[in-house]
Amino acid sequence: MSDEIIARKVGQVGRITLNRPNALNALNTAMVHAMTRALLAWKDDDSVKAVVVDGEGEKGFCAGGDIRMLHDSGKAGTDEARLFWFDEYRLNTLIKRYPKPYLALIDGVTMGGGVGVSVHGQFRVAGDNTLFAMPETGIGFHPDVGGAYFLPRLAGEIGMWMGLTGARLKAADCLAAGLATHYVPSENRPALVAALERETLDDDGEALEALLERFVGDPGPSDLALTRGLIDAAFAGDGVEAMVARMRAAGDAWSEKQVKIIATKSPTALKLTCAALRRGAELEFEDVMRQDLRVSVRCLAGHDFYEGVRAVIIDKDNAPQWKPDSLARVDGAAIEAYFAPLPPDQEQTFIGE
Repeated sequence: MSDEIIARKVGQVGRITLNRPNALNALNTAMVHAMTRALLAWKDDDSVKAVVVDGEGEKGFCAGGDIRMLHDSGKAGTDEARLFWFDEYRLNTLIKRYPKPYLALIDGVTMGGGVGVSVHGQFRVAGDNTLFAMPETGIGFHPDVGGAYFLPRLAGEIGMWMGLTGARLKAADCLAAGLATHYVPSENRPALVAALERETLDDDGEALEALLERFVGDPGPSDLALTRGLIDAAFAGDGVEAMVARMRAAGDAWSEKQVKIIATKSPTALKLTCAALRRGAELEFEDVMRQDLRVSVRCLAGHDFYEGVRAVIIDKDNAPQWKPDSLARVDGAAIEAYFAPLPPDQEQTFIGE
C-alpha cells in the first residue's frame, strides 16, 4: 500500500485515511490504486462490515486530483492523464456500487476528486470544516468524477448552479442539498471514529446509521433556504447565455454576484458543463463515467484547461486568457464533439467487465 493511503482493518470496519495533508490529500495515481486494492480486498471479507474513509489533517478531506500531473501529461502528449482518469473513474464506480456501507468523513476541503471518493457512498458526514465544491469551470475543465450524475439529481437547479459557478458549500448547505447525509461537530469526530472502530455493525448499515445519530448536531441554518428560488429561476434551461441574461435582468444582489462569478470562468467549460449535466440527468452512472472520460480526454486537446491550470496553479496570477473569450464565440458543434466515443481500446470499462 502507498504511504499516502493508510488502509487497515479496525474492529469491523475497513479504515482508509488519505495521507497527503500538505497537499490537502489530493489524489494521485498511487492513491487511486491503493484505495481500489483495499476496497476490493474488503468487498468479500465477511469480517469487514463497513468502510470508513477520512483525510489526515484538519484542513482537507481531499481537495481534488493531481492537476499538475494532468496538465504536464497533456502538454507532453503522454498517456498518464488518460490512465489516471480511467482508474479514478473505475474507483468512483466501485464506490457507487459497493455492496457494504461506505462512510466518508468530509470534515475539510472536499473538491473534485475528493467529491468522487465521498459523494457516491452511502454516508457522507460533514463537519465544521467542510467546504464542498466542484470548481472545475475555473480551470477550463468540467465537473468529472460523476459530477454529471449527482449534480443534476440534486433538488431543482442546485447542481447546475454548483457546476457552473463552483459555489462552495459549508456543512448546513451540504445537508440541505443532500450532499451530506449527516452533520457531526468536529469536536465529536474522534469519538465517532472510536465508536465506529469498536461497536458491532451489521451488513445493511442500520447499526451504523443508529450509531451516527448519537453524534449528530445542528449545523445551523442553510443559505439555500433563502436562495433556492433564485437558483431555480436563474439556472433553468439548457443555455448558459440565457441563464446569464435572466440574472442580469433580475438585477438583485445575488444574481449580479453570480453573473460576475460566471464571467471569470472558461466560456467553453461553462457550455461543456451545462451540456454534460443535462445529458447526465438521463444516464445511468456507468454511462456518465464513460461520458466523463470522453470529455476529460478532449479537454487535453483544447486551450482552456492548460490556461486555467497556468493561471490558478502554476503562475497563480488568476488572470486566465480564455479562447474563445466569450460564450457567444463558443461553437456548438465543437462542444458536441467532446461527447463522441473514444477509440474502442480507450473507452472506459469497469472492474469485472
